[in-house]
Amino acid sequence: MQVTESPSSVLAVYGHPDDPEISSGGTLARWARAGATVWVVLCTRGDKGSSDPAQDPDELARIRVEETAAAARLLGLADHFHLDYNDGELEDGRPLRARLVELVRRLRPEVVICPDPTAIFFGDRYYNHADHRVTGWATLDAVAPAAGNPHYFPEQLVDGRLSVHQVSAVYLSGTLEPNCWVDITEVIDTKIDALFCHASQLTETGEWFREFLRQRAEEAGREIGTRYAEGFRRLSFSG
Repeated sequence: MQVTESPSSVLAVYGHPDDPEISSGGTLARWARAGATVWVVLCTRGDKGSSDPAQDPDELARIRVEETAAAARLLGLADHFHLDYNDGELEDGRPLRARLVELVRRLRPEVVICPDPTAIFFGDRYYNHADHRVTGWATLDAVAPAAGNPHYFPEQLVDGRLSVHQVSAVYLSGTLEPNCWVDITEVIDTKIDALFCHASQLTETGEWFREFLRQRAEEAGREIGTRYAEGFRRLSFSG
């Protein structure tokens, strides 16, 4: 099914600083262009995103905040938030869920995007990073039932600044079971340029890599008869 409507507001929750661009950057850019208010939450600092033993983790984390800001400007995001957990140390416990629930209640997004935590093994050469899986489960648990139920994290509600909020839909990216696709043909270059803002993570910056990214989007586009697309597993809670 092709998704043609644009939500009014979107909160994208991901593990690492470059995850939103590679996973759903075209969709975020398209919806932002259509007038949606789009925010990104990054759970980790990206401090272990280097195999160089001489790389200072704190300096890398600082660089990755700058890269995130540059990508956010290209995508048209309203803001980006950093929870600052260390890479590889993210745990799906009460502290993480509380922070995500607080953001959902404060920002009140219509739609949430996050990784599909059930997508683990991709062929015989890759399995999904633990930070991605934890982010997906924690986000799902924060969205439903927690954010919409006053008995979850009631301390957030005592002064009246926050109130419960029910998200209308969750879009799971990086899924092995997509049930909808978003046409990103008009924003494919924006998606790629935003990803290229994360220069600290790129070993290949030539046209070959750009063409590889286009080919991945072409595969999804064939599902709905468009040139480029991104696929998701959509969970709907209203309508």
